[in-house]
Amino acid sequence: MLKFLFALTLLSVSVPAAAIAQQQRSGTAEEQAACSRDVQRFCRPVIDQGDFTILACLQQNRPKLTKACDQVLKNNGQ
Repeated sequence: MLKFLFALTLLSVSVPAAAIAQQQRSGTAEEQAACSRDVQRFCRPVIDQGDFTILACLQQNRPKLTKACDQVLKNNGQ
């Protein structure tokens, strides 16, 4: 789950494509796509504070998350 959130963080920040390609991603492309907009929308102020902080932010904003992102969290035991 942490690697998944790290991948979401990378997708949410403007990073050169080469840097993203070098990172090991966890989670499917569909899972990443499902939550990347929610991370940008609700958790942008805490993106640089680590995976647990992003996860906490998503959980705090759960009622506002898209159904797809909510399902990703459920599928990953959150």
